[in-house]
Parts: sequence; C-alpha cells; structure tokens
Amino acid sequence: MEIEREASQLVEYHNCIWSNIKCMFSKLMNSVVNGTKSIKKVGEDDPRRVIHSLKVGIALTLVSLLYYTRPIYDSFGTAGTWAVLTVVVVFEYTVGATLSKGINRCCATLVAGALGVGAQHLATLFGDRGEPIVLGILVFLIGTVASFTRFIPWIKARFDYGVLVFILTFSLVTISGYRVEKILVLAHQRISTIVIGGAACIVISICICPVWAGEELHNLLASNIDKLATYLQDFGSELYFQTISEEVSGCISKRNEQIFFTKYKGVLNTKSTEESLAIFARWEPGHGRFQLRFPWKQYLKIGTLVRQCAYQIDTLNTYIISLHDIQVPRRLQPEIEESCIKMSLESGMALKALASSIKTMSNPSLAIYHVENSKTAINELQIALGSNSIIIKNNEEVLPTLQAATIASILTEIVKCVEKISKSVDELSNLAKFKSSSTSTSHVEPTDQKLPITLSSSMLHRGTITPVLNMTTTSDHHNHVFITIDDPSSSSDKILSHHQQEPMTISPSTLEIIPLSVNQN
Repeated sequence: MEIEREASQLVEYHNCIWSNIKCMFSKLMNSVVNGTKSIKKVGEDDPRRVIHSLKVGIALTLVSLLYYTRPIYDSFGTAGTWAVLTVVVVFEYTVGATLSKGINRCCATLVAGALGVGAQHLATLFGDRGEPIVLGILVFLIGTVASFTRFIPWIKARFDYGVLVFILTFSLVTISGYRVEKILVLAHQRISTIVIGGAACIVISICICPVWAGEELHNLLASNIDKLATYLQDFGSELYFQTISEEVSGCISKRNEQIFFTKYKGVLNTKSTEESLAIFARWEPGHGRFQLRFPWKQYLKIGTLVRQCAYQIDTLNTYIISLHDIQVPRRLQPEIEESCIKMSLESGMALKALASSIKTMSNPSLAIYHVENSKTAINELQIALGSNSIIIKNNEEVLPTLQAATIASILTEIVKCVEKISKSVDELSNLAKFKSSSTSTSHVEPTDQKLPITLSSSMLHRGTITPVLNMTTTSDHHNHVFITIDDPSSSSDKILSHHQQEPMTISPSTLEIIPLSVNQN
C-alpha cells in the first residue's frame, strides 16, 4: 500500500512539473507570436522603415572594407573603426537629418583636428615641463567656450551636434598627441575615415529611396489640419445634436464618443516633431516640388495656429463630455443651434479645403468661401440674440441656456482660429508659389445644405431677455442682451442659490457671461 501511495504521489509530482513546463512553454510561444506580430505591424505601418534598416546595413558593410581590405588597412590602420562609428551615429531616417549630422561631424572633426595639431605644436614650445600645463589650459579654455556656445539658440538648433563633436575631437587629439609622436598621421587617419563614413551615409541616404524631411513636414501639417476638419464636420452633423433634443439627456453612443476622443488628440503634441523636421528640411537640397530656400518657417507658423485650434476643440470636447457625465438637459434655442451647426460645418469644410490645398500645393480659394460662411453664422447668431425676446419658463432652464452660450462662444473662437489658419496658408501659397486652383470662389455655388434643427423652441419660459439696441458706446461690450430672472416664490431661492439670483448679460459679439447688479422684481 505504501509503495502504491508513493508511486501515485510521484506520478502526481511529475504531472505537476510537466504541466508547469507546458504552461511556461505556452507563455513563451505566445510572447514570441505577439512580438512577431508587433514587429510585423511596425514594418507594415511604414515600409520605409525596413528600407532604412537595409540602407544602414549597406553603409556599414561598405565602410567595413576599410578594415577588412589589406591595402586599405595598411593606409588607415585601426582608424578604420572611426568610419564604422560615424555611420552608426550619423545615419538617420530622413535625408535632412543625415545631412545635418554628417556635415556637422565632418566639419567639426576637421576644425577640431587642425586646432588640436596647432595646440600640440604650441605646447611643445614651452618644453617638457610646460607642455602638459599649456595643453591643460587650452583644453579648459576651448572646452568651456565651446560648451557655452551650445546655449545660443541658433547654434543649438542647427549646430549642437557639431559643437559636441568638436569638443570631443579636440580633446582626444590634444590629449593623445602628448603621448603619440606622429600626431599629424593620427589626425589625418581619423579625419579621413570620418569623412569617408559621413560621405557614405549621405550618398546612400540620397540615392537609395530617400525620405525627405521637408516632405514629411508637408504631409504632417496637411494631416493635422484634416484631423481637425473631420472632428468639426462630425460635430456639426447629426452625430451630436440628434441626442441633445431629448428632455432628459441620453447617452452618447460609444461610436460617437470615440469620434470625439480620437480625431484630434494627435495634433496637440506635434510641436517638437514639426520643429525638428523644419530644421532638417533646411539642410536638404532642392528636390521635387520643394526647391531651395523653401519657406519652411511658414510651416511652423501654420502648425502653431493649428495647435491653437486643436486646444479650442479640446476645450469644446471636454465641455461636451462633462455635460454627458453630469446628465443635464442640453436643449438649445433653434436660432443658436442652427448657427452653431453652421459654424462647425463651415469651419470643418474650410479646414478640409486648406488641407487639400497644402497636399496639392494649390491656392486655397475654396477655403476662403467657407470661412466667410462661418463668419456669417456668427453674425446671424448676434442678430438673433440682439433682436429676439425669449421668455424663461422656469429656473431649471437657466443652466441649459448658459451651456448653449458656452458652446456657441467656443465655436466662435474656433472660427477665428480657422480664419487665421486660412490667412497663413494663403501667405504660404504666395511664398511657395502654389499653382492656381481651377476652382475659384466665383464659380462656387452655395450649397443649400439643410441644417438639422431638432430642438424645442420653448427653451426659456420664465423671465425675459430684453435686447439693448440703443447703446452708443463703442466698447467691446456693445449690443448686450439683458436676462432678468423672476423669483416670486421662495422655493426658487434653493434652485438659484448657486447663481445668487443675479441677472446676467450675454454679449453677442463675444458670448461672454457677465454678472450684473441684483435687480429683483
């Protein structure tokens, strides 16, 4: 019995070990499969990454011949490894980045090598005892001055890597020359191999499937504008407004919520990418549609305005999601709703036209037409607020009214941002000499697009909104609309305790909410 028990325990022990081994093997296989899929996805997303890797391999193989070929090795010796090191640190994804690093490294090495040799000869004039002291002083002075120049903005932007290589090369040549007799031979070998490595990187980067930084910046800017246009068009369509006409707020569908979250987020963090691409683009020679002295700085100006517009959209999106979270009634007066939808749709179409104009490098004439339409919607909203008398039914309708004004105010700021983007793109088209567009605003027929108006017009039924049209002031707060909320019952004190029963003013020009003095009826 004991033998059988021990045997069964041994079998169970072996089964447990075997199951653990199978579990570990299964996890390992899953990790390998997932890793393979992720690697495959990286290559499929942009096949140029695979080509870039092959180009680096070709460059490394070519410069390795300096070390493998005996006649060349006799000329350069162990300094051939500097060519390999140069390829590793210089070869970048875009042509502009490779040119920037390659030229910086070669020029910095040449200048630093010459100064190092000169410093060595100067130090020998002070004898054996004075030579290390002079070398130390020169290394200290040159290193300090060169390091400080890295803080100068224009040097840091374009020559930071070159200054770094200059400090390194000067220090190595000066220090090694103290123990090496043939300092000229050493400097010649290192400079020659570095120049060979840099030249190999530049030639291969330009001649084999080049990736231009200027073209990358061009496509990135057009893509960012297109993302904002897609968001505004989705917002202006029935995706959002068809849900806010209900008496009780419904839930925005997950599909629509994903649209609001994902269409513009990538635009907010593109500043560093755009700046680096613009710097590298200035190093590139003329190619294709992008000639020498192309106005890359104008791309940065447009990119800044696009990000400002994206932040306004982010504010709008955050506000809408907060309304969804707190589940409050979201009814808009028909006049306000129609103007908001028109502002959103026209701004989105304007941005679409601007993105297409940048992609095709044509004049943005169609965008101007849509910008004017969005500005007309703002004027219509101001007229509606300035000429209509709206009655508030109960105090619970105050909050939706303020929410409507907030949405309209944010959309107004977005329209202003779109107008600035349109002007900057038009300036770019003049500087870059974009081709004339075949579609002119004079040939554009206004589309009779029916704007969805699905909300009840009885939003406010208690109190009055009285337009003040006889004000003669020329300040920014002219043509105000006074909203007076009546409070005959004591129960309204609880409802309006948050607002402290203050009448408010809505300015049609800016749609800002301005508290006024208390005027109880």
